[in-house]
Amino acid sequence: MVEGYVCGDDGKGIANTDVLVKDTRISYGQVVRTDADGYYKATFHLHNDNLGDPLLVEARGEQQDYKIQFDPKDLESERKISVNFGVGCGVSGSPVWLWWGGGAVVAVVGGVVGMKLVRSQRRQERIKGKSQGRRKS
Repeated sequence: MVEGYVCGDDGKGIANTDVLVKDTRISYGQVVRTDADGYYKATFHLHNDNLGDPLLVEARGEQQDYKIQFDPKDLESERKISVNFGVGCGVSGSPVWLWWGGGAVVAVVGGVVGMKLVRSQRRQERIKGKSQGRRKS
């Protein structure tokens, strides 16, 4: 699989952009289109004899050349290459759900820690109040 993002000068993904992904040794390629976030994915069926084949990836007039690399003995892992185009891709080009999900986790953890602190403080105030009440009697 070849996947990545096509981003503009502002680092935001560009939708509906054609991306050519081609194994130039066997002259097999495909054109895929980016989604609303600028993400694209092209899937190939790679055999072990494709190891080292030259791979051309092109978007918006920019070409990037790679060699197909994978461990031919590893039959379980997905054979994947990430190729990004433009400024800020791969950093700000991460899927939006990843940022929202990370923020949600931080919020939940912060809420749990805050609740524990409040409970601990209330418990200490109750203990302090009881000990002061005993002194008065």
